[in-house]
Amino acid sequence: MRAPKDVLRAQRWIIDEIVHDFDVEDVWALPIEGGPDDFEAVIDLVQSIDFPESAPLPVRLLWDIRDLLGRIFGLGRISTSADDAGDWPPVPGTEERSLLGRVPAELRNTATSPLFADKPFRPLYLTDTEFADEISNRTMYGVKHLAWAHQGGGRYRAYMTVYVKPRGAAGKAYMAFIKPFRYAIIYPALMRHLDRFWTERRAAH
Repeated sequence: MRAPKDVLRAQRWIIDEIVHDFDVEDVWALPIEGGPDDFEAVIDLVQSIDFPESAPLPVRLLWDIRDLLGRIFGLGRISTSADDAGDWPPVPGTEERSLLGRVPAELRNTATSPLFADKPFRPLYLTDTEFADEISNRTMYGVKHLAWAHQGGGRYRAYMTVYVKPRGAAGKAYMAFIKPFRYAIIYPALMRHLDRFWTERRAAH
């Protein structure tokens, strides 16, 4: 379910300094709960699910429509891997081609698992309670952040926050246009996927 944008303010996160000039687009409380040592399993699950290929037909249709528009308007395919995308447009308002330079030096080589290969996002860093990756296209620069947030009593819950910097008026218009589809179709389907696979994984262990 969607969560208030300040829901994670009670804890201090590394991402706060990295995306200080980005807007919070969405915060989602994921249907994933566990103990303090379960974050590795969370990352493994999120990076390995076959989404949207195994999602319902409406989600796949939206993906195909976005890719069609990408070809027409030169936006690129939404699912193109970062390695195949070529040079990224810089972070809007800067000359930075990646946010990796903002990541503390000791964390810059922490997200090198094969799980992160062949994805549209490029990994930034991984800790026991945080994972962040970035994406750049012709409409915006975005960061996806997963947090393993303590809920009290040794219980943790996964939260996903999306940070964005739109590229001018066109980028803002595009983000506004796709928002209803994200809320009504994409995110609900993703939450059901995560819920089902996390439940299955916990039952298997």
